[in-house]
Amino acid sequence: MSSLDDDRRAHRRVSRYPHTGSGDVTAPALPVTWPPGYRSAGALTFDLDAEAVALSMEPAAIGRMGAISHQSYGPLVGVPRILAMLSRHQVRATFFVPGYTADRYPSVIRAIADAGHEIAHHSYLHEPMTTLTAGEEADMLDLGLRALADAAGVRPTGFRAPMWELNFRTPQLLADRGFLYDSSLMDTEHPYRLIADPGAPEPDTLIELPVSWGLDDWEQYAFIPGIFGCGIIEDPAKALSAWTQELRGIHRYGGLFNHTSHPFLSGRPSRLDALETLLERMLALDGMWVSTLEDIARHIHTLDLQPRAVPEPAVPEQAHWARKPDPDSRGSAPGDGDDLSSSPWKD
Repeated sequence: MSSLDDDRRAHRRVSRYPHTGSGDVTAPALPVTWPPGYRSAGALTFDLDAEAVALSMEPAAIGRMGAISHQSYGPLVGVPRILAMLSRHQVRATFFVPGYTADRYPSVIRAIADAGHEIAHHSYLHEPMTTLTAGEEADMLDLGLRALADAAGVRPTGFRAPMWELNFRTPQLLADRGFLYDSSLMDTEHPYRLIADPGAPEPDTLIELPVSWGLDDWEQYAFIPGIFGCGIIEDPAKALSAWTQELRGIHRYGGLFNHTSHPFLSGRPSRLDALETLLERMLALDGMWVSTLEDIARHIHTLDLQPRAVPEPAVPEQAHWARKPDPDSRGSAPGDGDDLSSSPWKD
């Protein structure tokens, strides 16, 4: 058994806590203790969506050469520029990679890993996860794991959902596969220990490293006619100003500045200049620890944090006038008959 396997199983053993207070949604995550000398943390993360996001949002994009070329800019041009920028500042970053991107650009993924950066899981085809059944979601996770292993020989410890849309069953699927952390939820700026299945008597947990739409370059720059975006492409100086203000605020509160970029967007020259300026401002803050999400999650894992849950809402039957979700419009719930126990990637 490899040391990596030992580490994953140790994580699972110490990740079981008494099931207490998981239904209380009024208790926020508390500030955490950072390593000595630091009072906040920051990470640059890159979602290497490439063609996958266009193909999942508009399958007809597979026949649009111009749209496909727009997305291939990320791995072909954006990633080398980003790696050079990170090297200049001797900073390691986290790259969330869909399995399809790894299959299509294996040499790019190897280059990222060879440069010392973290490779994390970002679905297979950037699928909208809320439309998947439990079995489809499990298969998607496993296919993505296979692709990352084939491309760069890595077994990721972290996951980020496409468009940050987790299903309530997703954390347990991740825990079953030995993931250390997720980075998809938005209820705080402080990392916390997330209960994977609030209904379990001794639930597994994951480390949650929260995100925010305001710290994503997608909202600033993303546009392909007929596929995504509203046609407003912001000035990089405006984006930098907004991100800098949030950086200073999160640092003041002792939280995690978890910034997301997409190489097909922020790999463009003026936008990369803005991102490099942002990185310089992160490094200049007294007491901000800048590292990968994996390193941050491993630190949080050492802390004695009370696990928290994000309970699934239920509308009372007495509110008979309230609109109910269409059961055909979302993935089926756990226990829908799909056999999830046969995955080769489960611990």
